[in-house]
Amino acid sequence: MTKARLSLFQIWNMCFGFFGVQIGFGLQNANISRIFQTLGVEVDKLAILWIAAPATGLLVQPIIGYLSDKTWGRLGRRRPYFFWGAILTTAALFVMPNSPSLWIAAGALWIMDASINITMEPFRAFVGDNLPDEQRSTGYAMQSFFIGTGAVLASCLPWILTNWLHVANTAPAGQIPDSVRIAFYAGGAVLLLAVMWTVFTTREYPPEQMAAFEAAEAAAKGEAVLAEGEAAGRGVPAYLAGGALWTIVGLAVAAGVYATRLEKELYVLAALIAGFGVAQLVAGLLKRAARTKNGFSEVVEDLFAMPATMKQLAVVQFFSWFGLFAMWIYTTPGVAAFHYGATDTSSAAYNAGADWVGVLFGVYNGVAALAALLIPVIARTTSRRVAHAICLVLGGLGLLSFLVIRDSKLLVLGMVGVGFAWSSILSAPYSILSGSVPVRKMGIYMGLFNFFIVIPQLLAATLLGLLLKTFFDGQAIYALVLGAASFLIAAVAVFAVNDPGEPKRLAKSAS
Repeated sequence: MTKARLSLFQIWNMCFGFFGVQIGFGLQNANISRIFQTLGVEVDKLAILWIAAPATGLLVQPIIGYLSDKTWGRLGRRRPYFFWGAILTTAALFVMPNSPSLWIAAGALWIMDASINITMEPFRAFVGDNLPDEQRSTGYAMQSFFIGTGAVLASCLPWILTNWLHVANTAPAGQIPDSVRIAFYAGGAVLLLAVMWTVFTTREYPPEQMAAFEAAEAAAKGEAVLAEGEAAGRGVPAYLAGGALWTIVGLAVAAGVYATRLEKELYVLAALIAGFGVAQLVAGLLKRAARTKNGFSEVVEDLFAMPATMKQLAVVQFFSWFGLFAMWIYTTPGVAAFHYGATDTSSAAYNAGADWVGVLFGVYNGVAALAALLIPVIARTTSRRVAHAICLVLGGLGLLSFLVIRDSKLLVLGMVGVGFAWSSILSAPYSILSGSVPVRKMGIYMGLFNFFIVIPQLLAATLLGLLLKTFFDGQAIYALVLGAASFLIAAVAVFAVNDPGEPKRLAKSAS
């Protein structure tokens, strides 16, 4: 028993909602630093305010993945989360550019990112649920295409409104320009329509059919399907010992920060370490009491039982997303200061630079949409790992070019490389991962995989401001150099990944 192959139009419908999701994500990435600076935030404090995005992802995505694996109703398994997440995200997009104060803006960012995560997380599992193995690469490539095209529109909206429709892109000090506000309104409306298109044009397999597909796949591989909770998992002593160690280290880091009066952002790092320890302690105590039939215990157990391929990909994801987060936070202040000579957020020069960054972000997302068609060809002629490494190197060189190129118009060249990296980051790891995780746990493992996206973002939000202030005299452009180095490290780490599908591909090519 196998899943039915879907037509290209059916795959299009299934992925079209990602077009809307990425509009919200793109508006956030290109404009949040601008909004925060307009409301009075200093450049070296931007990173800590951006902590909302990864912090909410760290909590929300595993929860949504776990819940969506176990959901079934009138709208199916994943689509209820698309539906309600889109409504909440649209509301947040309408509130964000009207924030009268920094604290309201920061709160709106938390709500916006939580809502985007509710909508976005099940989309990755959606492809694994609905497509047979041979069509999953097409599904993830289609998602990358819509991510790219949606982000192009989102990134360019303020520039389009200013230069084509003559909407004001400056405002009195402390106020958000009309071009940004209207862009958020339009983006929210398109996001809602796009996600609803996927919700109401796509169907899902019911739980009994999914179970039958998993059984048939396991039989073909000569494997047994384990019942829920049948695997032994991690022992109580390991949980308690590991939890105690991580908690002590986290508390020691916090004490060190306090004693040496380092930047307060480092308390976030201490909290992450200690929080991981406390989670293990709680899981161990619950297991000792034989109270493991709960979502928390299952999520922690699955985290420690993740496949080897997922652990190897975690390293690649860590450095890839550290580089991306450096770019998203610091491109606007970096380009405005380094290429336009402006740090005053109310000046015409600063806002011209910020608008141009929106265009640059649109360029890399546009390139990503086109690269989604080319990268599979590179992968077929080499391998998925080689193709991903090539794209990451191109991204690293693209970010490094911002320090070398002084003509802001030529920065477009660097964004071509970033576009290839972004497209590959959005597809290659998921294509490799989907073949190594159990079908019935696709949602939770996609959610847990997000840990290795948000943890580097949290570290970036914690450390980048301190690094810039300490070593680079607060010059934001050097955050892009650090991002470039991170991309190059990720490219090297790709070759340590065991791709389960690579031997099959090579055997097929040889025959």
